[in-house]
Amino acid sequence: MEQQKQLPKFFTIPNIISLARIAMIPFFIWAFLAEYLITALIIVIVSGISDKADGVIARKYNMISDTGKWLDPLADKLTQVALCIVMFVVFFASNEPWARFVAWVFMGYVGKEVFMLLFALSMLMMKKVPAAAEIWGKIATLIFYIVMGVLIFAGPEIGILAHYFGEHVALPPLVVQILAALTLVMTIIAFLSYIPDTYRKIMKSEK
Repeated sequence: MEQQKQLPKFFTIPNIISLARIAMIPFFIWAFLAEYLITALIIVIVSGISDKADGVIARKYNMISDTGKWLDPLADKLTQVALCIVMFVVFFASNEPWARFVAWVFMGYVGKEVFMLLFALSMLMMKKVPAAAEIWGKIATLIFYIVMGVLIFAGPEIGILAHYFGEHVALPPLVVQILAALTLVMTIIAFLSYIPDTYRKIMKSEK
């Protein structure tokens, strides 16, 4: 009987959207590495829009659930890590120094996301709810998806414009470095913004 009560709570529209976003990850990896770049860009755009949509739907129609509180950020982290790993692979394969720099910037992003994911899982194992996304976290996620979309569309060596029209119409390498660094800086700021709320929850639990 208890399982029947919990079933609707799990299969809410926001949770289904989060599961769909996770399911899109392998399709993006395949499309990007197979150079179906327009398809890859569409997947990134859909994932980014649906990330915003599931939160709006959950709040507007009172579909917030305990499952959604960890499933939505899990979909975020897995998507972002997958995108960064793909970017690392393609940029690291280049012999250009600027591309190697960009590759390691994205790997730094992966390291931060993996750390946050493991920390969130450890809190769940201790029956503590991880801190909710602060405004800086939402801004960082928005900037991340915008930067990824720009790189897939206009990035040198990897973008749609370079693929179909040549490198001369792609973004200059310096701009790509700045965008990659901006993404990492914003995600570090977002990470720091989680600390006060996490600290309060841990202290409250101990008391």
